[in-house]
Amino acid sequence: MIGKLKGTIDEIGDDYVLVDVHGVCYVAHCSSRTLSRIGSAGEAVVLFIETYVREDQLKLFGFMSVLEREWFNILQSVQGVGAKVALAVLSTLTPSELANAIALQDKAAISRAPGVGPKVALRLVTELKNKAPAFAGEAAANIGLKQELGEGVASAPVADAVSALTNLGYSRDQAANAIAAALKNGGEGADSAKLIRLGLKELSR
Repeated sequence: MIGKLKGTIDEIGDDYVLVDVHGVCYVAHCSSRTLSRIGSAGEAVVLFIETYVREDQLKLFGFMSVLEREWFNILQSVQGVGAKVALAVLSTLTPSELANAIALQDKAAISRAPGVGPKVALRLVTELKNKAPAFAGEAAANIGLKQELGEGVASAPVADAVSALTNLGYSRDQAANAIAAALKNGGEGADSAKLIRLGLKELSR
């Protein structure tokens, strides 16, 4: 089982990178986001690897972080999601953005990934909502509030403030982050008008 590759980039293809490890070249299939970030031919690279062993093939999938690899496996626990679709999702959203979208029940954000239709997006946000907090990465601080918004149990002032900011053209994730910061500054008892004002201040920074 291969868990990590440390070597030199030999070649970058449309959906893979060829990694030279002491003269042995490994093909690692990656998301387009990973391929755009790993560097160029001749540069050093470290990839976390998920190894697929089938009767007729051995396939490696490469990731920039352990968290990205975790999401690759978590996504495939949902019916209708295989390796190709999981990579497409991770090409469209970072692990933190994915956790946010699932917490907020934002099916539209996930549907932007090629091959992900409304039914699969619905299954993803429904079946994985309890896993989002543990794999939120840098988004962990506000994930609880986003889950409350996604499940429709957030307080009225918070829900109204987020709705107001999204109506102004901000994404639901941006609005939720701004209102989370506003709650810290304005206090838990702040009304929607105060939260909107503080949220806009956060967004203007």
